[in-house]
Amino acid sequence: MIILGIDPGTLIMGYGIIESREEKVIPVKYGTIKTAGRSPTGERLSYLYNQLVRIISEFNPDAVAIEEPFVAKNARSALAIGKAQAVAILAAANLHKPCYEYSPAEIKQRVTNYGASSKDQIQQMVMLLLGLNEVPAPSDAADALAVALCHVQSVHLHQLLNGQVEK
Repeated sequence: MIILGIDPGTLIMGYGIIESREEKVIPVKYGTIKTAGRSPTGERLSYLYNQLVRIISEFNPDAVAIEEPFVAKNARSALAIGKAQAVAILAAANLHKPCYEYSPAEIKQRVTNYGASSKDQIQQMVMLLLGLNEVPAPSDAADALAVALCHVQSVHLHQLLNGQVEK
């Protein structure tokens, strides 16, 4: 199973592609899509959409997992992230890829087994779970990998609960 994880943002969008084979999860590619900060919002969203379509077409993931915006800190920021999230959902839908959304707390819980983990702890676990020699950079890419890992854990748990995986 190939999963594309997305950390949405209108200036920088992180993406991480992983492949899950039985008990092993391996990184395929990760990075960021950067937009011109001073360009109009519509242009940035169009650019993000086109880049995501290119990535989805190239790697053909079985699922797309997207982090939901965290609203409590800054409503304006959450709205901007929500626009980027919508673009990611649209790109996945237009290419007929199932899309899953996860809250920041759910991602932390699934990746570190602690729902209030720090950003540093999450990045360290991403590095360990994927067998990397260093924390993925930039942090938006590491966050996207965490979203993809969250989806793998969620699917695995669902399969265990339904008796589809041998224990």
